[in-house]
Formats: sequence, C-alpha cells, structure tokens
Amino acid sequence: MKPKPQVSHADLFRSRLSQILNLDHPLLILSEKIDWASFDTQIDVCYATDIGRPGIPTRVMVGLLYLKSAFDCSDESLMDLWIENPYWQAFCGFEYMQHEPPIDPSSLSRWRSRVGAERLEILLKVVVETAIKMKAIKPTDLEKVNVDTTVQEKAIAFPTDARLYQKMRLALLRRANQIGMRLRETFDKRAKEALIMNGRYSHARQFKRAAKMRRKLKTFLGRICRAIRKRAPQTDGQIVDARLRTLLEIADRILAQTKTSKDKVYSVHEPDVKCIAKGKAHKKYEFGCKVSVATTNRTNWVLGVSALEGNPYDGHTLGKTVAQVERISGRMPKSVIVDKGYRGHDYEGTAEVHVVKSISNSLNRAMRRMLRRRAAIEPVIGHLKSDCRMARNHLKGLEGDRINAILSGAGYNLRKLLRWLVFVVIRWLMRAQEVMSTDRNLSSREYRWVS
Repeated sequence: MKPKPQVSHADLFRSRLSQILNLDHPLLILSEKIDWASFDTQIDVCYATDIGRPGIPTRVMVGLLYLKSAFDCSDESLMDLWIENPYWQAFCGFEYMQHEPPIDPSSLSRWRSRVGAERLEILLKVVVETAIKMKAIKPTDLEKVNVDTTVQEKAIAFPTDARLYQKMRLALLRRANQIGMRLRETFDKRAKEALIMNGRYSHARQFKRAAKMRRKLKTFLGRICRAIRKRAPQTDGQIVDARLRTLLEIADRILAQTKTSKDKVYSVHEPDVKCIAKGKAHKKYEFGCKVSVATTNRTNWVLGVSALEGNPYDGHTLGKTVAQVERISGRMPKSVIVDKGYRGHDYEGTAEVHVVKSISNSLNRAMRRMLRRRAAIEPVIGHLKSDCRMARNHLKGLEGDRINAILSGAGYNLRKLLRWLVFVVIRWLMRAQEVMSTDRNLSSREYRWVS
C-alpha cells in the first residue's frame, strides 16, 4: 500500500528539532531546498493502491539512502548513527527527536529491490537539479562533460579453482538439505583436508601436489552433482526445484571451464561477475562490472554513472552515457572529452567528441585547458570508490550493480553540495558581521544567500 502522508502532531512536552538545532547547518538548509514531492510521483507507482500495510514515507527512505551513500555507511551502521544524530533525523523529515530507528535495516534492501535502478536514478537527478537551483552548478558547466570508465568490484573472494569447487559443493549440499534430500556421501572431511593441503602446497611452491588436491576437489564436486541428479525429484525429465536446477547449471560450467575458457564463473553466489583488466600495475585484474562515469569538465559534478553488463568496449558505451547525462541534467552537452580508450567509438549524437591523444600547441588556449581538464575525472572516480561505497559492491546481482553505482553518484554530489554550502555560510556570516556594525536589524537580510 502507498505510504500515507506524514501528519505532524504537536507535543506540549517536547521541543521541536527546529527549536534545538542550528538552522544554518548545511543538512537543514539542503533539506528545505530538495523537492521531496518529486520522489512521490516517481516511486508511489511501486506500491499497491489500497492493499496491505501502508509503506514507510518515501522521504524517510530516500533520505536514508542519501545519508548512507554520502557518509559511507552500511545498512546496519546507518541505523545506529541515525539515532545518535538529530541533524540526520531532521533531514529525513522528522520534527521531534527519535530514540528508535524508523525501519529495520533489512527494509532498505527490500525497498531498493522494489524501486529498481531505473527509478532510483531520480536521486541523482534531484541532487543535480537542487545544485542548479542553488547556483552551485552554472548552466555553462553542463556544456562540457568528461567521460571515463572504471571497475566496480564485487564483494567476492579472489577466485581459485580449488575454492570454487569447495564452495559449489557446499552450495549444492545446502540446497539438497533444504528440500529434504539425503545423500550417502558428502565428502565434507576429505574435501576440507584437500582444500587446506592445496593452499599449503601452493604456498610451498609444490605445484604438482597442489594440482593433485585440486583434482580431488573437482572429483568430489562431480560425484555430488551426479548423486543429486539421480536422487532429485523430477517431472518430465527436469528437476522440480528451480534453485537446485540453477546451481547444477553453475556447477556444470565450473567443471567444464579451463584456463582459456570464455565467460568463466568466478563466484558461486555471483555468477555474473566478470574479470576485467584495466592495465593497473598494482592490480592487474579486477572482478566485478564496468561502470561509466560522466562529470562536468570544470567543476567535477557527477552527471551520469551507470553499471554496464559484461565487459564492453569503452567506445560502445558512449551513446548510453551521453543519453543519461541528458536525462539527468536536462540538456545535451556540446562537448564530450574522453581518453584514447574511446578511439573508434560509435556515438552518432549532436555532441562533439574530443579524444585526447596529445595536446598540440596549435590549439587555442581555451581548447588546451578543456582537454587538460579531462584528467580531473580520475580523482572523482577515486572519491566515488573511497568515500561513496563504489570500491566494493555488496548488493546482489546485476541490478545491485546498477543500484550501487547510481547511489554512489548521488552520494558524491550530496557531499559536494554540502561542502559548497559550508563555504556559502561562512561568506554569509562574514557579510552579516559587516552589516551588524552599521545596522542591528538583520531580519530583512536573513538567509538572502539561499534565495
């Protein structure tokens, strides 16, 4: 059922947060500037009209996601910090101090899955619109855009054949026990010993002995697969349980893959993870998905961030990225600056694409400055990973990749807007001190800078 509108009831025995907190705090100023009603029109369609319990107010859920991404919190730690921070509570729309979390942390996961990545893109769009309305982003900043790709790593262990065989065997046994299937042999003790010895032999560089233990683990997995197929209940020659059937398909891929195979499985619980090489000296391979990032050329605001399925060529992703920039900023950029990884791109839009190969002195000064500013997207990607939860994605599946990328971009812009507000407040206070020296009546000038 759709969330009911929040109705504030006066409490004679408690003070409102607006009477206690500093109204010049950037979070409170930003909460007044964000158009919270725009979320209702986009997200209320995910709820039934009049069936079931009313949902949590959309502003509360959106505010929690903003805070989670901006301040790098997990779902559990977010609830703990939210109770302790009255400014966070006021940002989410509460008028009185709360001593209990508004939701269970698991509700955030279900809400993200219900809304989906396409609708959550509005979180990034609203922050950009708010920054434009507050004149933190100038209209001319949206004309030139930097685009680059990076890797959003998945929260998986480093894949080895021995570990994959062991994890796959345990997953099959776990599902078989859940549906009431009992097997004569599970190889638990022998497989555990083989995995331990594989690691010890590899560490000692005794690779023939390590390979023997690895073959043992592969044999155990194959025997478990055959035993389950023989005993599992079937209908028309097909295993009834869909989850068990999916696990057996993943197990067949793991057993069949070799060192040179394509579309390999690197994780049992995340079979869609890809191995991506970006040419880094300290990290040759990363396991996750490729993410395309677009920022303003001069001021480094994130105008687009999208997770891409598989490992596509950078030049073939440029069209989708520019289209996302147009959806979020509301206008088509005039110039798109990219690195040499986009040579041979297939973009056919109206924006002019500049591939930075070498900056010639024959170019005018403005063009040289614009091309040099392409490198400014690299620290933005670093902040997205270190500060906004893009370094290691814990959300499940391909949809989780897209959701985490969008929320990282929204959190980055929110942090940047809060920092901009801090400097605006400082300038306003300095101006207020100058005026107070000549005029004590400041009521007409109060908060003029946020108008």
